[in-house]
Amino acid sequence: MGVSDLRQGATIEYQGELYTVVEYTHMFKGRGRAVAQTKLKNLRTGRVVSQTLTDADAFRIVRLDERPLQYLYHAGGEYHFMDKETYEQYTLTEEQIGDLKHYLKENMDVTGLFHEGRIVKIELPITVELKVVETPPGVKGDTQSGGEKPAVLETGLEIKVPLFVKAGDVVKVDTRDGRYIERVS
Repeated sequence: MGVSDLRQGATIEYQGELYTVVEYTHMFKGRGRAVAQTKLKNLRTGRVVSQTLTDADAFRIVRLDERPLQYLYHAGGEYHFMDKETYEQYTLTEEQIGDLKHYLKENMDVTGLFHEGRIVKIELPITVELKVVETPPGVKGDTQSGGEKPAVLETGLEIKVPLFVKAGDVVKVDTRDGRYIERVS
């Protein structure tokens, strides 16, 4: 397996650790040697490192097993999940969860990704519905801000919303980029 097999979002085992490929650029050096400029996120620590990989580097792409989980709660810097089929509970640290914490609501269904029976990360649904807890009132005719204003959601996430959205509304948010999609209620 070589650097040409790498893709953004792939999980690799490199130097005894599991990483997700966050960014990937494939290049050729002199004499046709393939090189990949990557940013890798360590699945245990959550740290992102820049790494140049070549075919000579010892890494392998790993397949992660998926299981349906339910998010239970957050306490003491740990996020707790339950397997929906076996009722077994799993824990991830705040570093492992990263920015996904801004989209998690209790009892939410997520996908747990496992390597050799151990949970390594979760995947969220593409969209989530979150309640707006704070936003300034929209001013009619205010086009300087492009028809958007800041809003703080129930999980602490701050996004831009249209001027008509008010505190108490529920909005649909894209979990991939934190973008407002629509008002639900």
